[in-house]
Amino acid sequence: MKEISTFGSSSYRISDLQLLRNSDEDDAAIARLLARCPIMLLDAGDAVTESNRARLYILLRGTLSVTNDTRTGMADGTVSKILPGESVGEQSVLDEEANLASISALEESEVLVVEADIVWQLIDESNVLARNLLRLLSFRIRAANAQLRRRQKLGEFYRQLSMVDGLTGLCNRAWLNDLLPTMVATAHASSSPLALIMIDLDHFKQFNDSHGHQAGDEALRAAAQVLSGALRPTDFAVRYGGEEMMVLLPDTSDKVALSVAERLCERMRQAKVFADMRQPLPHITASFGVAVLRPDQNEHDLIATADAALYRAKELGRNQVVA
Repeated sequence: MKEISTFGSSSYRISDLQLLRNSDEDDAAIARLLARCPIMLLDAGDAVTESNRARLYILLRGTLSVTNDTRTGMADGTVSKILPGESVGEQSVLDEEANLASISALEESEVLVVEADIVWQLIDESNVLARNLLRLLSFRIRAANAQLRRRQKLGEFYRQLSMVDGLTGLCNRAWLNDLLPTMVATAHASSSPLALIMIDLDHFKQFNDSHGHQAGDEALRAAAQVLSGALRPTDFAVRYGGEEMMVLLPDTSDKVALSVAERLCERMRQAKVFADMRQPLPHITASFGVAVLRPDQNEHDLIATADAALYRAKELGRNQVVA
């Protein structure tokens, strides 16, 4: 980067600078202040050599690339392209801090360098500069906010995606760990019931050994569809792990929860895993353990109670419901 002239001795005009657009070309004060500001030549790939002083850079010719642009306040590797008339460094001047942006030329470029003290004098001398600067910063704040909102939405999308079991489409263990404590606390605070049904596909290892793991995956998907298709919008189905699943029923009494489990047990018997229906139903069955939250229980106790009921259902011969 080398100095090739000053603004006063160049053919560039004040109207070429966006920050001074709509100002009077004959404004002697502005012309005087800009006259001695150097114009630097950058070859393609050259970086702007920074100093410890805050500076405003206005591109006169060529194209600049700006990484971690202080215009947006987004220090995350964001790359911006600066075109002729545009500027970078306004925020550093206002903050009186060195510009942390990485600025380089994408092609041969000419850059007007305006020191911070001259920028402040221009602001004092020109209402046009002050208005353009406010308009520019307002635009960049809106752009940064819009970018932040997009990232928040994307982050929430991926967070939700991470809460879904990829095979069955049910909520996964991470979702359960995140939401069940809140559901339990809400139930205690409102003195409303919360029911939990633990479900285990019967003899699933034997099913896998007999029919293969692909059929085992189909059986898990079929079981998940039974659960999803039989619940209210306020209920939740979870893949707890392996062939174990779980249903959460907010605001549901033990009698209603038992009825729901019986219905799920029957629908599981009717679930089709194999397209060849010459194989008689049931293709799969499941055992169900039902528990309703007690006043002295936390989420771990509730799961343990339902798991104990599930164990009793298995001991009694499987393919049934125990509360």
